Amino acid sequence: MSLESQKDALRRRASATFHSVKPDASSQDTALPADGDSSMPPKQTRWFTWNVTRADWDILIVSTVIKLLLYPSYRSTDFEVHRNWLAITHSLPISQWYHDTTSEWTLDYPPFFAYFEKLLSVPAYFIDPKIVDLQNLNYDSWSVIAYQRTSVIVTELVLATALLRFIPGSVDPSIQRIISATLFLHPGFLIVDHMHFQYNGFMFGILLWSILMARNGNKLASGILFAVLLNFKHIYMYLAPAYFVYLLRAFCLTPGGQVEIKNFLALANAVIGVFIASLGPFAIMGQIPQLLSRLFPFTRGLNHAYWAANFWALVTAVDRVLLRYIQFTGANISVDPAGVASSSRGLVGDTVFAVLPQIKPIHTFVITVFFQLAILVKLWRNPSVKSFLTALTLCGWTSFLFGWHVHEKAVLLILVPLSLLAAERHAYFRTYLIASVAGIFGLFPLIFTPAESVVKVVYSAIWIAGVYGLLSRRVYEYPKSLVYVIIDLCEKAYLAGFIPLLAFVSLMSLRNHRISAAASASSASGSRGHAGSPSGAASGGMEFLPLMVTSVYCSIGLIWAYLRLGSIYLFEESEYQGQLRTIQS
Repeated sequence: MSLESQKDALRRRASATFHSVKPDASSQDTALPADGDSSMPPKQTRWFTWNVTRADWDILIVSTVIKLLLYPSYRSTDFEVHRNWLAITHSLPISQWYHDTTSEWTLDYPPFFAYFEKLLSVPAYFIDPKIVDLQNLNYDSWSVIAYQRTSVIVTELVLATALLRFIPGSVDPSIQRIISATLFLHPGFLIVDHMHFQYNGFMFGILLWSILMARNGNKLASGILFAVLLNFKHIYMYLAPAYFVYLLRAFCLTPGGQVEIKNFLALANAVIGVFIASLGPFAIMGQIPQLLSRLFPFTRGLNHAYWAANFWALVTAVDRVLLRYIQFTGANISVDPAGVASSSRGLVGDTVFAVLPQIKPIHTFVITVFFQLAILVKLWRNPSVKSFLTALTLCGWTSFLFGWHVHEKAVLLILVPLSLLAAERHAYFRTYLIASVAGIFGLFPLIFTPAESVVKVVYSAIWIAGVYGLLSRRVYEYPKSLVYVIIDLCEKAYLAGFIPLLAFVSLMSLRNHRISAAASASSASGSRGHAGSPSGAASGGMEFLPLMVTSVYCSIGLIWAYLRLGSIYLFEESEYQGQLRTIQS
């Protein structure tokens, strides 16, 4: 590639950034403004200038129609969980919210979410009093289905408004509009919120508002919004280290390292005020220990029922393979009897390895902190907005890969902030593409009914094709060397592997379904063949195989993409910024 071509490529990368606004020579991130940059365009501070286009309205309308059509679709036990929380907060005094055990689905989110459920319970009572009847377990009339589905759509407007606000002030509004649209239409939200059922769109809207405040230089508001978010759902603690380091370094300290007393006190008092509003009533009632026992149930095992596609999925799979090897060869290797069934049964509980050493919560905590330290040190040294966003993504990613009892849905903590980096340059886009395909496919087992399975696959395929078509040409770079060519081919082969993986999982699921149906029919007719047999026996002991293969294959992609982004952040980005500054000069 010629020198002029290299210059053009670097300029295109600089213009593709989502961040605001024009570069400042004093900034460590040349594509970003210095904090408090007075050269920020006036439109960046005009909060009510939304600049909503016809295309934005079309996206909102089409997506809403799709979500309305999904009202009758499959819904998980989370639907009853949230209905029960409506009943708890409506029917009981606040002193009993975190003590009630009427249902097995006890309240285990922080107080702000409980207050949120209390607010939602008011119109629910007027629509249908049975919705908030604490004794009316597993209520599934059309009134509760329509109300709860609608509440997800309405509260998701917090996400929509945040994404719209990212567009004004960005270097290239056309690219940012694409990213905002793809985030709002993200298959993860469709699968987890509008089919499986949760309120992630609402809460990620708060996160994106917080990131937007940081981008716009309002770090105090960014910190307050994140504190609010933590009190809605404590899983966002995965991101807390990046917020702590960034706000301390960029807001509470001067560039020379002196403490900004005014800023420090303002942030500390605001955050403390948020936590007092959330936890204060329970502290007065002496219920903080009870509340914490609900929020942090460490009695649960290393893996969730369906393994999240993380490092422990690989370790657990290795343990399964070693166990099979020992059983097949009779090798003289010690096997823990409790681990023979534990890791493969697909249930919530202690994960006991049959061959490998056991993993405890403290082990996962130490490993997570260890890998986060290098990220946080880099953020401390370079507290720019882009550095913060990348560190935020990597901190969430580290916790997802190495945390204790990680849910598969937590992959959204990676995919949402990573989306904002997708158009930075080709290295970021390829990382985003691999993580998106692996992360979205890793959510597929949440939806296993036939009709909805078609919807999730078709919708996700259209979304991925749209993202690739709209962004890949804008950031594409030719491989720099033979090593990059090999990496490029391996990554393409990995992505192509999801097609046979989907075929395998679909065929295995169909096989297991037929065997299970035959066993049920045999049992109903009085046959002794499979009557009373567990599903594992009925399906030849392979009913968990599609889940395991999915987790393992997706975890390979997510771990590789994590190493990819970490390498870019820790080693390549400084070199790239140096090249860009040289060309600009």
